[in-house]
Amino acid sequence: MIPSDFYRGRRLRSSLTMREMVRENTVTANDLIMPYFVVETDDDSFKKEISSMPGQYQLSLKQLKKQVGDAVDNGLRACILFGIPAEKDELGSGAYDDKGIVQKAIRLLKDSFPDLMVIADTCLCEYTSHGHCGMVKNEYVQNDPTLNLLAKAAVAQAKAGADMVAPSDMMDGRVAAIRAALDDAGFTNTPIMSYAIKYASAFYGPFREAAESAPQFGDRKTYQMDPPNSREGLREAAADFEEGADILMVKPGLPYLDLVRQVRDAFDTPVATYQVSGEYSMIKAAAQNGWIDEMGVVMESLVAFKRAGADLILTYFTEDVLKALK
Repeated sequence: MIPSDFYRGRRLRSSLTMREMVRENTVTANDLIMPYFVVETDDDSFKKEISSMPGQYQLSLKQLKKQVGDAVDNGLRACILFGIPAEKDELGSGAYDDKGIVQKAIRLLKDSFPDLMVIADTCLCEYTSHGHCGMVKNEYVQNDPTLNLLAKAAVAQAKAGADMVAPSDMMDGRVAAIRAALDDAGFTNTPIMSYAIKYASAFYGPFREAAESAPQFGDRKTYQMDPPNSREGLREAAADFEEGADILMVKPGLPYLDLVRQVRDAFDTPVATYQVSGEYSMIKAAAQNGWIDEMGVVMESLVAFKRAGADLILTYFTEDVLKALK
């Protein structure tokens, strides 16, 4: 005799319509932020595929406008920009030059797509000749002198029309310095999405090719976080929150879902996470080998971010997901 008093969870999984009706977490276009790499070049036709990130490109301004336009037609709501300047120097001056490549890209996109949320990554590593995220002295990244340069970069980005700035450098005190500089320049309404918990991760490998930002010596372990630490991450997030961050980000994504949940539980701010280049490339490689269903894995990973508590997801799969959702 089969007992009749046990839980029958399958009742709510009996059909696609039923499963969709009771679904606890969903991914929409409002959740997604697409990263783009824009190159300072006179070749308007420049579009170079990133070898370690199939389907992702370094783009000229003209090609950026075209690709973003196609994505907007499919429902793109937000993007984040990374710049590759024609020349680099020790102080990363292209990051805060009013005519710098990201500033040009911001103006172009805001003029072309006024409703698109254009976010600027605020860092120096793509612009410095040594590849580090700040000023260097005796092969050591200097914290406090770097803050002024980051603040200048954020103001330049806001002047160009950026809807939001996103400091990714991991210098202590950079959110406070940027907030003060933005306010002093009249950009009190420009929000800051801080890379609050950013680990010194092996998952960033393909990004170094994409942004041409590999350090020329040493590594970034003295300023990016040590992967085994989680309590330290909450201290970093608390510091950024107290300094004025409007959105707190955890980076990378899937390997650090525990931190996403801890930040969600500890703070009332919106929480973002970044599905980084290594995560993207691993999924792509497995899919190209026929080992996994690419879109199935992508959607499952994005739902995992939502389930962990993320409100916003930066992912290189954004354009593909928008097409699938559409």
